[in-house]
Amino acid sequence: MLNLSPPRAITFLVSLVLIGLAVASLYLRIPTIGATVVKFRTWFLVGAYVVLALGVVSRSL
Repeated sequence: MLNLSPPRAITFLVSLVLIGLAVASLYLRIPTIGATVVKFRTWFLVGAYVVLALGVVSRSL
């Protein structure tokens, strides 16, 4: 059985930033990294979920 724990604050914030960038790229023009975010928007969302899932499963993340 997996021992689940809440993710650390930094892990949660990284996940939140990745999700925020992906969603913001739908409605806004992001000047510096906008083209990359638009091109890989789905992978930003998948990456945010993976980071959050690893934070829940791992105690050190």
